[in-house]
Amino acid sequence: MNDGESRGDGERPDDVKLERLFELPGLPEFDLPAPLVENYGGPFGLRRPRLYANFVASVDGVVALPDGGESGKIISGASRADRFVMGLLRCCADAVIVGAGTFRRSPGALWDAESIDPARATLYAEFRARRGLLPKPPLVLVTGSGDLDVTRPAVANAIVATTRAGEDKLRDRLPSTARLWVMGEGAVRFGDVVARCHAEGLHSLLCEGGPSLIAEVVVAKLLDELFVTSSPKLFGRFPNDGRKSLTDGLDLGGAPLELASVRRNGSHLFLRYAFRRDG
Repeated sequence: MNDGESRGDGERPDDVKLERLFELPGLPEFDLPAPLVENYGGPFGLRRPRLYANFVASVDGVVALPDGGESGKIISGASRADRFVMGLLRCCADAVIVGAGTFRRSPGALWDAESIDPARATLYAEFRARRGLLPKPPLVLVTGSGDLDVTRPAVANAIVATTRAGEDKLRDRLPSTARLWVMGEGAVRFGDVVARCHAEGLHSLLCEGGPSLIAEVVVAKLLDELFVTSSPKLFGRFPNDGRKSLTDGLDLGGAPLELASVRRNGSHLFLRYAFRRDG
């Protein structure tokens, strides 16, 4: 999750290069434009279907700060390398899934590669065209209540997955270019959202859903890969401080992960984990 959508002045596409420290053999490789491969420090790819998530976290595990929509930018220290990785992951997605809480805290976010990393916009567009993808991945916005500010730019072409009650609030308020998926009564089950995405041909799914939604996805054993930027910062925790770790609200029982890749840029580490399904 990375809610800062701005860039630094004077950035160029070659400003970032990650150093590969470790990588499992046999990871998939996309036909990325050569400058993106150079930026990443080697090939990158994802298997399909795939549900993957991305966070930036401090060394002491904080991913969300209270009272502000720029947690990702603050925690990452406005790292250009972090924004590049976020752009790359969005660029490779058929759709980006976001929970309502994350949406509310990020009023200016668009959840596409170009907005987080404009320096490589042309390269991202080239890659998506090569793969026959839409110019930008659709935003799938998950809300049980339907309590959304529908005037935000990201809603214009979004798919809103909601309940019957949410439909009553949204049906006549959404822009005509947005779509509504009514997932039934009660809470929206994330597995149903993923199944609906697959039914519509959206198989590579990036979840930027926030700690509560990610915990739900892990419990349901739906998440395939987790990308974590470890930022060289410490924030500390104290009771009822409103700060959140990567997952929140559920007991995950020590869900096992396998380290797939480690890259470095300065003092930032870029970690890629695969979820182990064996026990």
